[in-house]
Amino acid sequence: MKHVHAFVTFVYDFVVGDDPLIAVVVIAALGLTAAIAGSGATAWWVMPCAVLATLAFSLLRATRR
Repeated sequence: MKHVHAFVTFVYDFVVGDDPLIAVVVIAALGLTAAIAGSGATAWWVMPCAVLATLAFSLLRATRR
């Protein structure tokens, strides 16, 4: 059980890291990309837009503190 707990802790730290909001946005963007691609449309643009928007929001939050 100790190894399972260590693995789950590692995965949480790897995916979430310091900012859970960024992890949620990345997961949502991946889901949106899959949904758009599944409908047959071009979806390559979703992740770059999500990255730029998340970066801008993260920088705004960091500079306001």
